[in-house]
Amino acid sequence: MIEAIHLKFGATAGSPKTTITTTPVTVFVGPNNSGKSKTLSEIQSFCQDGKVDQNFVIIENIDIGKFDSVTAGKEIERIKLKPNSNETVPISNVIIGNFRGRTQVEKGILLNALTCRDQPYVLERFCQWYLQYQTIILDGQSRMQLINEQAAGDLLQPPVNSLSALFRNDEKRKIFQRIVFDAFGFYPVIDPTNLGTLRIKLSIEEPEPIIERGLTDDVVQFYSRAVNIFQMSDGVKAFTGIILQLIAGDPKIVLVDEPEAFLHPSLAFLLGKEIGEIASRQNKKVFISTHSPNFIMGCLQAGVPINVVRLTYLGGVATSRILSNEKLSVLMRNPLLRSTGVLSGLFYESVVVTESDTDRAFYQEINERLLRFKSEWGIRNCLFLNAQNKQTVSQIIRPLRELGIPAAAIVDIDILKEGGTVWSSFLDGGYVPEITKRSLDQSRALLNKRFQELNLDMKRNGGIEQLSSCDRSSAEDLFSQIEEYGLFSLRFGELESWLKVLGVGGHGPKWLIDIFEKMGENPDDPDYMKPTDADVWKFIYTIRTWLNNPHRKGIPV
Repeated sequence: MIEAIHLKFGATAGSPKTTITTTPVTVFVGPNNSGKSKTLSEIQSFCQDGKVDQNFVIIENIDIGKFDSVTAGKEIERIKLKPNSNETVPISNVIIGNFRGRTQVEKGILLNALTCRDQPYVLERFCQWYLQYQTIILDGQSRMQLINEQAAGDLLQPPVNSLSALFRNDEKRKIFQRIVFDAFGFYPVIDPTNLGTLRIKLSIEEPEPIIERGLTDDVVQFYSRAVNIFQMSDGVKAFTGIILQLIAGDPKIVLVDEPEAFLHPSLAFLLGKEIGEIASRQNKKVFISTHSPNFIMGCLQAGVPINVVRLTYLGGVATSRILSNEKLSVLMRNPLLRSTGVLSGLFYESVVVTESDTDRAFYQEINERLLRFKSEWGIRNCLFLNAQNKQTVSQIIRPLRELGIPAAAIVDIDILKEGGTVWSSFLDGGYVPEITKRSLDQSRALLNKRFQELNLDMKRNGGIEQLSSCDRSSAEDLFSQIEEYGLFSLRFGELESWLKVLGVGGHGPKWLIDIFEKMGENPDDPDYMKPTDADVWKFIYTIRTWLNNPHRKGIPV
């Protein structure tokens, strides 16, 4: 099966290309248009014919394993199909395939394809004759079709679809019922009462196998009390369709695009957990593209080996980074990180972290107006998060940067007062090198001392504007240096120093409410505030410049 996937790019521009050693579950995350769905389609294409298409943009190659001769012989016996009534099969041939197609192959050539990799065309034959039948892609449309009514087929012949396979297998049906019941409180049953077809219904009564596969009056009454799944929500149908195919279809390679579609966050979590457990228990390889942090948390909760690969594409530069389970687990366990939704940063191009929710709301609104009226200055596809104070800002940006996510920090000027661990942690969060940290700390201490000597309130009375030109120049140098690492401090004081032209006083939430009122809410109103080339608008543009720089400092490789 698939042992490794080699991508065409690495963690940064010019870095070694990423190789993914596959685990039961591999999840691709990243912002929109980063290549997640494209990766799944390229994997599917390779599994069909064993070739890297010239149009592939993500995958450079895929390593496919081989069977030993004994295992290969057993696998051929497992997958071979019975001939149809009108089908002639020479004694040296076998029929292989699945519900969607079948072909005849000479057994000796098939055995060679399963056990060799050093002969021409062997890999192509392995994929065309074996792997393509073991691979399925589940996108939004196909998931919903999986729960359609299906032909019951001839019980004396092999199953013709997933419902007929599940109808015949009591063990698999019980697993299917347990999972769906845990999710919705209904037992899914395969209703055969519309003779010749099978359909999924949901019952509040737990059925016995003798009931499910019978046609007595009691059985008919049982099914009449159950509810057709098409009367349920799209979430129920999507969840059920995925689980149905994983269990009944029995594919070895499963590709799932946005499994969280139509699902409540709690169901996305449960689906991730169940997929992880099924993949591990049944020796499947599942490849998933998702935008759901809840789904990822569910996969991690399953306790099985998992790869999370973050893809990005910005400014013509593609990147890929494998995120370790250990680092992702930190985001799940840490109460501060979990409560602020840090894991959602995986699905954005960038993150901005502020000291408080008031700061977050203000800067987010400023960015929204920039994107609307001065888009070349706004930060596209950015998640704004808030810490609890300046001391905890670094606790959020550091793990995000370790995952390869550019995370900028915004703090008030009084970070200059914070010597010792607070200032050191702030710089550590920005991955400032140790020698650089020492010189920056010396500059910080001298500037703080100067404010104290002059008895100046750095936050409330204009920040560095109160200093002499020489001292102000030194302060500008300090702030410019830390900005190179995505650490932004308000040179003129605090949040409330912005947009003084509006004449809003006060602090905190009251200031926010008043300034939002002054800024206006109707873009068609002549008094509605739109971006200019100065003040906070320029500050956000400065942050944007760092975030959009593929060669930015402060992101570990």
